[in-house]
Amino acid sequence: MPADRTVHLPVSAQPSVDTLVDLAQRAEDLDYERVWLPETWGRDAVTALTAMAQGTDEIGIGPSILNVYSRSPALIGQTAATLQEVSDGRLRVGLGPSGPAVVEGWHGAEFDQPLRTTRETIDIVKKVLSGEQVDYAGDVFTVGGFRLRCDPPEDPPGIDAAGMGPKSVELAGRFADGWHATLFTPDGMRDRLEDLRRGAELGGRDPDDPRVTLSLTCCALDDGEQARDLARQHAAFYVGGMGTYYRDSLARQGYEETANEIAAAWGSGEKERATELVSDELLDELGAAGTPERAREELQKFLDVEGVDRVAVSFPRGATLDQVRETLDALAP
Repeated sequence: MPADRTVHLPVSAQPSVDTLVDLAQRAEDLDYERVWLPETWGRDAVTALTAMAQGTDEIGIGPSILNVYSRSPALIGQTAATLQEVSDGRLRVGLGPSGPAVVEGWHGAEFDQPLRTTRETIDIVKKVLSGEQVDYAGDVFTVGGFRLRCDPPEDPPGIDAAGMGPKSVELAGRFADGWHATLFTPDGMRDRLEDLRRGAELGGRDPDDPRVTLSLTCCALDDGEQARDLARQHAAFYVGGMGTYYRDSLARQGYEETANEIAAAWGSGEKERATELVSDELLDELGAAGTPERAREELQKFLDVEGVDRVAVSFPRGATLDQVRETLDALAP
């Protein structure tokens, strides 16, 4: 059965919080199941998600992702409980370690033990949401005597973990309610899904229980070449300019030489060269871009990957607001 469609709002800054609310309302009108909001270097996700929850009626909401270093686990638990209340039970949480460029460069925190920090954060957040007293002694976090001083959610939100490498995906399968994936080819997804199933089995869980969400770069415009150029630039930026995780992930998927060449060109300031290294073949393996007809055909390849439950329509960082809307409309369920 093909995966459902959600929306991953643009990572690029939008004109206002009202713009984000408008996009969420548009996604709701188009029957997307959920709208995810990234938290990078613009507006914080929590305030924006609160406005989006109050401006919509039925569509699910969620952060994708909150990093596990810039907020304490107890605070993330409090935040999840509050957003679940504000949204009338429509929240799902995405957590992950992010990377050194974000955690150390932007937040001034030490990027240490990312897998363990993610696992313990998930544990503590779930305990907070249960409403019970949290007494937790881990390798990274020690929490004693914490309890919500409000009613816990009747229906606690699911907690998904983001990850790209085998061990991080295994962790999602073992401890989280789902896995968030990004920058994967269809075959790359199939490989990592094996890690997810192994993690679920290690945790004594049904391997089909963790929900899998793939964030997919999409651009569907009447000007198909412009759409592909925007998606190509986006891929080059992530592989070349966002640390080693995306490069390493692409290398694991059979594109090691290309990934290293893109990173080297980007690091040398040759951004146009880095973009040119994203071939048409690779572009189609990593997203759905072109005319609306072509983009829908490419999207279907990812919707049909067995084990993927949700494909989140995402957008190139260079796309304008009008181009985001055009793509949202063209790829709607």
